[in-house]
Amino acid sequence: MNASRLSAVRGEIVHFLADPAADPRALEHFADGVLIVRDGHVAECGPAAALLAKLPSGTPLADHRGRLILPGFVDTHVHYPQTDIIASHGEQLLEWLENYTFPAERRFADPAHAAEVAGFFCDELLRNGTTTAAAFATVHPASVEALFAAAQARRMRLITGKVLMDRNCPEFLRDTAETGYAESRALIERWHNRDRLLYAITPRFAPTSTPAQMALAGRLFREHPGVFLQSHLAENRAEVDWVARLHPEARSYLDVYERAGQLGMRALFAHCLWLDDTDRRCMAERGAAMSFCPTSNLFLGSGLFDLRRARALGVRVGLGTDVGGGTSLSMLQTLNEAYKVLQLGGLSLSAASGFHLATLGGAHSLYLDDRIGNFAPGKEADFVVLDPRATPLLARRSAGCTTLEERLFVLMMLGDDRVVAATHVMGVPM
Repeated sequence: MNASRLSAVRGEIVHFLADPAADPRALEHFADGVLIVRDGHVAECGPAAALLAKLPSGTPLADHRGRLILPGFVDTHVHYPQTDIIASHGEQLLEWLENYTFPAERRFADPAHAAEVAGFFCDELLRNGTTTAAAFATVHPASVEALFAAAQARRMRLITGKVLMDRNCPEFLRDTAETGYAESRALIERWHNRDRLLYAITPRFAPTSTPAQMALAGRLFREHPGVFLQSHLAENRAEVDWVARLHPEARSYLDVYERAGQLGMRALFAHCLWLDDTDRRCMAERGAAMSFCPTSNLFLGSGLFDLRRARALGVRVGLGTDVGGGTSLSMLQTLNEAYKVLQLGGLSLSAASGFHLATLGGAHSLYLDDRIGNFAPGKEADFVVLDPRATPLLARRSAGCTTLEERLFVLMMLGDDRVVAATHVMGVPM
């Protein structure tokens, strides 16, 4: 289908106008709805009875009655070079890096390998209903080129950048403060804001960058308004202790990034488990965001995310799969684990809040909610079609549901890639 043509899709439509945790009226639901797409953007969304009559004769109409249509999922933290080490047994964070991550990332010096993995990774995201992602590449510029090229070919909205590491890592993955700065700047000039692609300055985490490299990353962030910055923060207690030894001058792990000029709008930090409220307030005031990565936090034994405190203090929060420490690229499976993590912390995540995190909430955390995340007119028409009868158990359980909240919760707990009947990017089925 040519995206420049008018098209429409019919089904049960669910999207969010705001955060349902703060406003119970934030969820908009059309039991029999139509989404009209013009030139890859949302033209109109509403009840089928009103909108079908407005469609010009011959307008392509995809009929998904009996299925749910939601905005495309937003994965706010994932590592594409770790695709091939997902489900590797038995380590915590620092050992995971040494034994699995660094050897896998070494292979991305080969552009052909990077291109093959990038294509597979993007296809897997789309197969799972994810249309926007903030992804780590490796230290090799070719790894960034490959992922941007793969996403561009699929018209996806994607954020990535060259990893910066000039200490505490293998020599074969080490750059310098100066080369990291120069290579990142060249990639920004080549790729940032090209089609739907956005660049993220990417210091892996504070222990693997010298103070000089951290300062230059902060300089890049200041020099290029509109770019992103992504890193890791307070994922594991041993890591937090290590940072304290490396940076005795800093009040906290977060303070290392603050001192380097890396906090601000579009700064995104994965995990954020071992923080205090002073750190959370600082992130809220600076406009930085957290990525909640439940499957990874459980798999690596890192800890439990405190969504209640993040919300109370006004921090932007999105949801991340964090593959390969995370165990699934499915945002439905990630929501399943998020519910359990929060249960252990005494917070019961509603289905509405969960799906908001995976769509408009993730877009808001990335400062992209003016472009994606719901079906407001003018938004980019990324959406996913979910089949509540995709498996026999799901069909049986869904048949007994009496409310939309219950049906969404069942999808959140029992759903996976099999539930995704279709994924559309800019209105085009992939």
